[in-house]
Amino acid sequence: MKKVFRLENLGCANCAAKMEKAISKIEGVSFVSIGFMTRRFTIEADESSFDMILEKAQKIIKKYENDCKIVR
Repeated sequence: MKKVFRLENLGCANCAAKMEKAISKIEGVSFVSIGFMTRRFTIEADESSFDMILEKAQKIIKKYENDCKIVR
C-alpha cells in the first residue's frame, strides 16, 4: 500500500534525509521518500501493518525534529 502525507513543521533538509534513511529500515517498508521542499512524505509498506509502521515513522521523525508531524 502506497500513501502520501504532508509533513508539518519540517525545517531541515539534512534531517529529512536522515529521517528517510531511518524509516526505510523499518520492517515492512518497501519505499519511502521525504521531499523537503514539498513537505511530502511518501511511504509504501505492508497493508496489514501500515498503522504500526506509520507510528514508528512518526517516532523517528520526532527524534530528528521534535515539532514535525505527519498530517493524515
